Amino acid sequence: MKKIAVFTSGGDAPGMNACIRSVVRGAIYNGLEIMGIKRGYKGMINGDFVELNSQSVSNIIQRGGTILKSARSDEFRTRTGRKKAFENLQKHGIEGIVAIGGNGTFTGAEIFYQEYGIPTIGAPGTIDNDLYGTDYTIGFDTAVNTALDAADKIRDTADSHDRVFFIEVMGRDSGYIAIQTGIGCGAELVMIPENPDSIEGVIDILQKNKKKSKSSSIVIVAEGEEVGDAHYVSVKAKEKLPQFDIRVTTLGHIQRGGAPTAIDRILSSRLGLAAVEALINGRKNEMVGVVNDKIIHTSFKEAINNKKPLNTDLIKMVNILSI
Repeated sequence: MKKIAVFTSGGDAPGMNACIRSVVRGAIYNGLEIMGIKRGYKGMINGDFVELNSQSVSNIIQRGGTILKSARSDEFRTRTGRKKAFENLQKHGIEGIVAIGGNGTFTGAEIFYQEYGIPTIGAPGTIDNDLYGTDYTIGFDTAVNTALDAADKIRDTADSHDRVFFIEVMGRDSGYIAIQTGIGCGAELVMIPENPDSIEGVIDILQKNKKKSKSSSIVIVAEGEEVGDAHYVSVKAKEKLPQFDIRVTTLGHIQRGGAPTAIDRILSSRLGLAAVEALINGRKNEMVGVVNDKIIHTSFKEAINNKKPLNTDLIKMVNILSI
């Protein structure tokens, strides 16, 4: 293998730039040419390719977002779109790809290989930390720290006014950000998709806290919570507890931005190098991940189809530490 490409796809995550840097310099160190594909599969179809060298990735390890941009591509879901993408890869002499992204990115890579035989190695880039085959994904630690910083500030104002705050964090299908933010900020309750919750349970906990003379309460709600989002839950709680001063804060995309933490920078660098080495060693259609601090390889099919379990001890911790 003489020439590879790297791209980022799906939702951006802090640490993606650190991973790009690692892929580029790892490729150069091993005597490979390296190109960047801008805007993921969309750029692959449109021929948006750029040559990269060591200087191309200088001074980006600390930057959030992705210098290669990101986009979703409905056209890549079609055979015609994938054919265009393959022709562009051939035009540039690309023999292997490092894809930084999540489930959708890896699904596309798996289909693409079955049709055209281009080997791809994936690096798990998503703040949700919901990919099977790795303890942590790129951007997760930074997102938790961003949410935690916001929750700490909200606690100050909640305590000053004896208020209940419902704070919504990202996590459409996963409660990883919510549970770790909740433990870190001392939340009275965390609502996540993996754990059965109810409005009645929320009301019961808030009432108990009031009887304990707690001056404020924080409820962390994952956006994918089955009962409803933070706004819905707060409205239902207010109907049953009209005497409570209830507020809602949705953190939203602030969790995707900002400089990556040291943990994310190091994780991203490890995964980028591991992805390049995997391609050199003839591996394909796999995601590189870190489990028990060791690099492991998980097939795209496993990473896509297997559900990553949430540590139930964390849910138990919230219940114990919030009394």
